[in-house]
Formats: sequence, C-alpha cells, structure tokens
Amino acid sequence: MDTNTVERTESQSHHEPSPTKGTTFTRTCFNGINTLSGVGILSVPYALSKGGWLSLLLLLLVALLCFYTGLLLRRCMDSDPLIKSYPDIGQVAFGRTGRAMVSMFLYLELFFVAVEFLIMEGDNLHKLFPNQDFAIFGNEVGGKQGFVLLTALVVLPTTWLRSLGVLAYVSAGGVMASLILVLAVFWGGAFDGIGFHESGELWNWSGISTAISLFTFCYCGHAVFPTLCNSMKDKSQFPKVGIYTGPPIFTPPVKSNDARLTIFKWSVYFYNI
Repeated sequence: MDTNTVERTESQSHHEPSPTKGTTFTRTCFNGINTLSGVGILSVPYALSKGGWLSLLLLLLVALLCFYTGLLLRRCMDSDPLIKSYPDIGQVAFGRTGRAMVSMFLYLELFFVAVEFLIMEGDNLHKLFPNQDFAIFGNEVGGKQGFVLLTALVVLPTTWLRSLGVLAYVSAGGVMASLILVLAVFWGGAFDGIGFHESGELWNWSGISTAISLFTFCYCGHAVFPTLCNSMKDKSQFPKVGIYTGPPIFTPPVKSNDARLTIFKWSVYFYNI
C-alpha cells in the first residue's frame, strides 16, 4: 500500500461521521422545506399571471430537474467519502481550478441571496412602519437601513448554531408559519369577500421567460443540499428528503415575518391572475 493510499484511508476515517450522530430524516425534511419555501414562492402568483396557468408545468419541470440533480449530487458524494461540498466535486472533476471556480460562484450566490433577504425584509418592514426612524450612537439612520440592521441582528444568533438538528426547530417554526399564512390567504380569498375573480390566461408566450426565471428562483436553496446530505444520520434516505421537500413548493407555501403584508401581496397577485 503506497503512501497516498494510507493518507487517503486515514483522512476518510477522520471525516466519516459516527453512525450515532447526525440529523434525523424528519429534521432534515424540515430544514429542506424551510430552505426552499423562501421569497421565491411569493413570486409564483406573479409568474402565473405572466406565463399563464399552463406555465405551472414549467414549475414541475424545474422541480424534477432539481430533484434529479440532487440524486446526481448524492451519487457523486457517495463515490468518494472526502466529497463534502460543491467545491470538492469541482476539484475531483477539474482539479484546483475547478474548485476555485465552483467556490467563487457558490459563495457569491449565497452572499447575494443573504443580502437580498436582508434588503427585502428591511423594505417590507419599512412599508409597514413608514414613519419609524432609528438613532445609533446619536446618528440618525433611515427607516429602511435601520430595519435591515435590526433584521440582521435578529437572524445573527441562528448562524451560531453548529448543529442542523438544533436548527431544525427553527426551520419547523418557519414551515408552520408558512402553512398558517397560506391558510390565511386562502381563507381570506374564499370566505372573507376578497374572492378570486380573474380567470387569467391559459398560456402567454411573451411572459414565459419571466415565469421560468421566477420558478427557478424558487429552488435557489439547491446550494445547501450537500450540507443537508452530510448532516444526515442515514445518508441513504436523502433521495426521500428530495421527494418530501419538493411537493410542498406546489402548495405554495409563503415565508414572511408579517402576515398582513404577505396576505396583501398574495391578494394583489391573485387579483392580477
């Protein structure tokens, strides 16, 4: 046995998780659903108004593609115990250059998505409380900027959690909030006099590009799939996680910190449809 083989074996023994540790299937599902049921879902009604009702087939197509690539991702990770992330796959496929390129695009995506969430949350809160201003160390801060900073401070403690099993409790709260908000929206439309009066178009070629781009954004959480897979106690159940986390997108769930703003947005979108 050569030196490289010995080093590889020792490295694998250090990286392989203990069978008694890891995240359960249920908790991984909560983390996956909470990741996918993000801001992109808010745009589904608008995407339908642009592409027509049959454009929902594109949402199904994107879901199937993401599910299939998730299976391919797991196959790649099973082929080598040292593969833990997208950069690792890039290195195996294209060497150090591939690792650098994949890392650059992956971290840029995650960074810009995080920035987008903060900006959108600050903007939404500012619309709810337009007259609210902040003062930090005697310096006046605008309402939007203040709410962005406040949101960052609220979210920051969740980044200190090192176990996805513990984070699953936070994800479960997000999933429950999404379900409650969706039920509230449909209740308001069906029983509170708002109604669903517009029939919408069956297919609109001019809006297909907009629709498919918004549908694709619904699955931007695909970047965290390697982390979810590696955190599982039984990685062989990861394909089932893809099955259980994909269909809830079609409900569609909503993720927002304020029900009034969310219901208002969905009412406007459904009216446009």
